[in-house]
Amino acid sequence: MPTLTSPVNIYALGGLGEVGKNTYCIENESSLIMIDAGVKFPGANLPGVDYVIPDYTHLRMNRSKIKALFITHGHEDHIGGIPFLIRTIHIPVIYAPRLAAALIRHKLEDARIKENVKIVEYDHDTVVRVADDFVVTFFRVTHSIPDSYGICVDTKEGRIVDTGDYKIDLTPVGPTFDLDRLTKMGSEGIDLLLSDSTNAEIEGYTPSETNVRADVEDIFDKAIGRIIVSTFSSNINRIQQVVEVAVEHNRKICILGRSMENVVGIAREYGYIKIPDASIISDDMIRNYKPGDICILCTGSQGESMAALSRIARGDHKNVRIMPGDTIIFSSNPIPGNGALIDKLVNDLVRQGADVKLNGMAFSLHSSGHPSRQELRLMLRLAKPNYFMPAHGEYRMLKLHAKIAETIGIKKDNIFICDNGDVLTLKDHKVFRGGRVQADDVLIDGNDLDGLSQSVIHDRDQMKNDGMITVLVAVNSKTNKMEVRPIVYAVGFADSGDTHLVRHSQMHCEEALNELMKRRCTFSEIKSTIKNVVSNYIHRKTGRNPMIVPVVMNYNE
Repeated sequence: MPTLTSPVNIYALGGLGEVGKNTYCIENESSLIMIDAGVKFPGANLPGVDYVIPDYTHLRMNRSKIKALFITHGHEDHIGGIPFLIRTIHIPVIYAPRLAAALIRHKLEDARIKENVKIVEYDHDTVVRVADDFVVTFFRVTHSIPDSYGICVDTKEGRIVDTGDYKIDLTPVGPTFDLDRLTKMGSEGIDLLLSDSTNAEIEGYTPSETNVRADVEDIFDKAIGRIIVSTFSSNINRIQQVVEVAVEHNRKICILGRSMENVVGIAREYGYIKIPDASIISDDMIRNYKPGDICILCTGSQGESMAALSRIARGDHKNVRIMPGDTIIFSSNPIPGNGALIDKLVNDLVRQGADVKLNGMAFSLHSSGHPSRQELRLMLRLAKPNYFMPAHGEYRMLKLHAKIAETIGIKKDNIFICDNGDVLTLKDHKVFRGGRVQADDVLIDGNDLDGLSQSVIHDRDQMKNDGMITVLVAVNSKTNKMEVRPIVYAVGFADSGDTHLVRHSQMHCEEALNELMKRRCTFSEIKSTIKNVVSNYIHRKTGRNPMIVPVVMNYNE
């Protein structure tokens, strides 16, 4: 008699319709495994928010089924959510490549996670059997951080492959893409492929990481003063190339920025970045060397106000100031939404006499870690999936990736463009749409795992855009009279002094309250009257909608 098996559900809690927050789940009736647990960094439309993480409600409801978390590589959009996840539910074991495992351990220590988290390192030869349900294997890919892998999950219903983040770089910094293993899996049969869509808008091939080195060397050859290189702290392959060039040019290397110091320290410890001890100096030693002997490696390539480069530009860094003759290399591309911040930072640096080099037509100073369209086509040709789900990207990227899959022969009905929470079901090597699981955003402010509600964000936006007006009133509840005339304070809207708007707001408020208090009234009615009168007057005069905060004090002798 044949053994009955349960269908396998595949869904994302994050990573679809967005860049970041990658969190994918594979689940049957008895087991649930996760692939990655990332965060997304908030844009300007989320004031005060530190991180955006997935809603883990579905995982909490199925905590008894969770068997393991598998990590593809060590970038924040794939491991940054782990401290929040661990605080929410118990994860029996985390499987991660060597470098990612080291970064995770440091992250958990930094977050003061007291739970003893089991972390197991894997490589391309590792085979993990999850209960009697899943067999997980790995294949090496090239990306902008070492030890990056795609993941293959064999189930009783079929095979699922997640590429993770990758590009097909034939001259990489570090190990090459394991195309042989990918081709073998494709020949054996891949039922569902999840593949990186981040660069689906770009035709051709993503330039090799080694292309960056030539232009970096050219800048080092010509620069007379200090060289300051700003890039992502997680772009370890880029950092390795920069430090190699710096050492060749006999420049001392100073590393600035907490995240840069942490990642470079871990990468050096594990041998992914090689810098002679004699070549590294601290920031308080820079003054002991000639400008032409210094290379500073720092964070801040996205214009972040608290990053090292921005603090140096503002003159806030205790040991480093911009000097005329400094050469600043931005070894990154702007993240969408950061353009204005970067422009301001560049102008500030140039105003102080620095020579700023940006990635563009003049210099090739950055290479993406993600596949362009020709690499997407090659991936689909080699993997030959029966069904395809574009992943890791905003909706337009997923849509374009789906069209690419159609052009190389995958049936349109076999391609699924999904949102976070949409469930695909794999049964007997066939994939079809299922239901949905809860997959909202959770907005993290500080260490509060409850997250912020959209109403809080709305209030912050309102204060940011239109300011706030506080109206203070003292009333005598016994006599039902005002003891003190309304006092109006304006913040981020108008001066709280004797301005026209403030004076007339006070007058209108006083008139309305005198009329209201001709009869017995409640504090709630007083507050409502204040809000209505002041908001209507301000909007009529200015077209603005500041937040109105009435404060009613009970004054009894």
